[in-house]
Amino acid sequence: MKIAIASGKGGTGKTTLATSLARVAASDGRAVAYLDCDVEEPNGHLFLKPEILREEPIHKLIPVVNPARCTHCGLCSQACRFGAIACVGEQTLIFSELCHSCGGCLLVCPEEAIREVAKPIGRLRIGTAGPLQFVEGVLNVGEAMSPPAIHAVKTAAPAAELTILDCPPGTSCPVIEGVRGCDLLLLVTEPTPFGLHDLKLAVEMARALRLKFGVVVNRADSGDRQVWDFCRRQRITILAEIPDDRAVAEAYSRGELAAEAVPHVAERIGGLLEAIRPGAHV
Repeated sequence: MKIAIASGKGGTGKTTLATSLARVAASDGRAVAYLDCDVEEPNGHLFLKPEILREEPIHKLIPVVNPARCTHCGLCSQACRFGAIACVGEQTLIFSELCHSCGGCLLVCPEEAIREVAKPIGRLRIGTAGPLQFVEGVLNVGEAMSPPAIHAVKTAAPAAELTILDCPPGTSCPVIEGVRGCDLLLLVTEPTPFGLHDLKLAVEMARALRLKFGVVVNRADSGDRQVWDFCRRQRITILAEIPDDRAVAEAYSRGELAAEAVPHVAERIGGLLEAIRPGAHV
């Protein structure tokens, strides 16, 4: 089972939930893999403290033009939806930071003047955190697009009974790459106007992708009740409510897992695992 943890905005407790969920599930004897797909700012390692066994480069394929064969017909630039290739006079220019590595330019080139080369964009860090399998992607500073690195993290995932994907916040392309193909999406929110606004965006995304999803309300005893009202109107299942607790923030500041530092959080995580077991109604 693959469970993606996402949120419409940052700071809702997404990584706190993902790391605690992985640890509690592993403590029950399950084979668990934790994938940190937030490749621009990965921080799951701060709490799980893995032993990194190996590192591997992450590449993406970008086109290179052979000027001896190119006739500057412009078919490649017409095929590229992202403006990553352009024919200007007697030159064909490649803008690698815009390239999505789709290979379309190779397919339409009548002179076979384009080939692809691998460009390093980051690295994978693979290891173990106790009984957990751990995979983390780290995007190189200055790289414009993270989906290829997120895809590499998912591809490197070991076989496991339960895979937890800690996704980036928001609803843009990196999040979509992270949640694609999951069996269940958990949307972490908080009972504030900002939390509700971004939850609505995340729900629209989940429905557009036709994903099975539910909501986890963090800091549930603060703020107002608008999140509950919205979920009731939209017939969205609230799978867990985690109360606001200073002890959780203190554990976070020390780099400790909330489920290990605060007993009632472990209980709520255990209840969440029961609610999302295979065959459970969400």
